Amino acid sequence: MTPILRQFVFFVVLLSLPIASYFLVFKPQNNEIERARKEIDLKESLLTKLKEATAQTDDLQRANEQIKDAIAAIQSRLPSTKEMDNVLRQVSNLAAKAGLKVPQFKKSDKTAPAGLAFEQPLDIEITGDFDGFYKFLLDLEQLPRITRIPDLSIVRSDKVDGEMKSKLVLSVYYEGEASEAGGTTK
Repeated sequence: MTPILRQFVFFVVLLSLPIASYFLVFKPQNNEIERARKEIDLKESLLTKLKEATAQTDDLQRANEQIKDAIAAIQSRLPSTKEMDNVLRQVSNLAAKAGLKVPQFKKSDKTAPAGLAFEQPLDIEITGDFDGFYKFLLDLEQLPRITRIPDLSIVRSDKVDGEMKSKLVLSVYYEGEASEAGGTTK
């Protein structure tokens, strides 16, 4: 073999070695590195989402605790069936304190379910001074029990100036017992 041919073969072998190593070693390794980077990015994004979800879980737990506290506060304002007579006495005392006469105070036999509680309507007739009636309504609003007045009518008295007669339905919400379902209307 001539020295030029030998140098040419040597040069071709020398040149083919880096080219072959690029295609046989470096390119597959670069592809593997790129695939590993994509997998790392994917896992990092999943980890970020997981951290956000975990943070939301803590927020949801706090929100659930606040809701439980709010429900407990509302339930503490609901008298039990046994305490309903005390509520009626309180309403009667408020009327007397405001200088009103309550000739009729009728507890309805029909109770209505209202979510987890029950609603007891009371038919009340009140006579007296309008200012006293207004004070009665303000005091009624300050009761620690949950009440509402779904029906109210006020009529001026023809007999005495400044006196009025009112008929109202006062609904008092209370905690019912599970056996009370028979007295409810649906």
